[in-house]
Amino acid sequence: MPPANRAESDTFPTWFSGWRGSLTALLAGATLVLAFAPFAFWPAAILAPAILFALIHRRAPGRAFRLGWWFGLGQFGLGVSWVYESFTLFGGIVGPLAALVTGLFVMGLAFYPAGAAWLTAKVAGRGGRSLWAASFAASWVLVEALRAWLFGGFPWLNLGISQVDGPLVGWLPLLGEYGVTALLLLIALLLWHSFREVRLLGLASWRGWVPSVGALVALVLLSLPLRGIPWSEPGGEPLKVGLAQGNVAQMQKFDPAFFQKTINIYQGLTDEMPDVDLVVWPETAIPRVIDSVPNVRESLEQMANKRGFAMLVGTFTRDEAGRYYNALIGVPSSLGVYRKRHLVPFGEYFPLRWLIERMSWLFEVPMSDLSPGRVDQPPLEIDGLTLGASICFEADFSRDIRRSLPASGILVTVSNDSWFGDSFSPHQHLQMARARAIEYRRPMIRATNTGISAVIDARGQIREALGTGKQGTLVAEVTPRLGTTPLARWGAWPTLGAMVVVLLLAGWFARRQSRALST
Repeated sequence: MPPANRAESDTFPTWFSGWRGSLTALLAGATLVLAFAPFAFWPAAILAPAILFALIHRRAPGRAFRLGWWFGLGQFGLGVSWVYESFTLFGGIVGPLAALVTGLFVMGLAFYPAGAAWLTAKVAGRGGRSLWAASFAASWVLVEALRAWLFGGFPWLNLGISQVDGPLVGWLPLLGEYGVTALLLLIALLLWHSFREVRLLGLASWRGWVPSVGALVALVLLSLPLRGIPWSEPGGEPLKVGLAQGNVAQMQKFDPAFFQKTINIYQGLTDEMPDVDLVVWPETAIPRVIDSVPNVRESLEQMANKRGFAMLVGTFTRDEAGRYYNALIGVPSSLGVYRKRHLVPFGEYFPLRWLIERMSWLFEVPMSDLSPGRVDQPPLEIDGLTLGASICFEADFSRDIRRSLPASGILVTVSNDSWFGDSFSPHQHLQMARARAIEYRRPMIRATNTGISAVIDARGQIREALGTGKQGTLVAEVTPRLGTTPLARWGAWPTLGAMVVVLLLAGWFARRQSRALST
């Protein structure tokens, strides 16, 4: 028999109230991490949000906020635990202090899912299940987008990224990661509704759960043919590319005593390559301002001329005004120079520098006062082929990669993931790079210092890769692509605009229902 009080049964079973609910939210948040690399168990991206929604459904905004915060604590406490290693290995912070800073960072990030849960409850109020579901999906997507913008942005563990190997991958060129996030949440809510109907009324009451299951199956079936749409086409002769991965330890990278050894490592790796058209060295492969070491620049020119290839080399540059940049320089210089536009807060610049300077004893971060490159800088070009360049953090942002399209035939990104040791981060970072290749249907070549260097095709599949902690080279032929995906044309704004409309409509209908119940 159905319960006497149907409204009460809409909430999660009472056993999950109090501390049990908070613990469940914490574990659900940690479970979400399994959806991302290196685990890549994408169903967790459906299960975890479904559990959170079940926990906050019909809760007061304050309780929903607390449950969302515990969820975020599990999600980011496990998912970005590698921040601790970056503070100790790269920032030179002692262990206990690094643990404290990491904990504060994680607790701060947890406010994002907490805010989404609070917004859901605040908007839906006394509305029905469908309004709660709509508010939940829209709030999650909008807060996820806010996290990628606020304070420089931190798009790590965005739900849609989990689908690079999932059944919804075909939606990435259409809707981007935020649209895929919305679809995953829709699936999670349909599953929650089906489970709830079966739990309350049993399988025999098929009218309650069959429509939800039917909608879910229809969405999956619609997703399958999208995977086969190419969205781009070959646009020129293949480029033979060689990537060098020096595996230089972060503790040695900026030590002057190891500078020449670092240069020798990369020159040796380049000498081992067969004939190629383009050689790529990773981010800050030359860990000095290139103009301060003219002998190194000269040796690069000689090596390129002798072997007949071009080079892209990660280093630092300085302009006439004395500003420093994290850059990717071309050899010969006719290839151009790309200066990183989207810098890492507290790693490459200090937003609160006046405060940090008073605590300089806490941090030992070399080259941490950089300037961002201009948005309108000319592109890198080799033999008439435009390359879409990005450096490290920038490949995590779809909007940053979109700036180079549709002109770019190949995407090139360089990184120095030795900041994070042998943690989840290099795998998660590669997963985001794969999403960019899928979203814009462009091949990507990715050179890193300590791994994971990779050659990624226009469908996001890894053709060649060199894992973490290894020294070596990758050589592959990469064919440029032409064409424009819907995401490249419109960006994320249609999806985000739709979520704003959904949230406003849900709030309006919820208020109407609340007034009707009050009369």
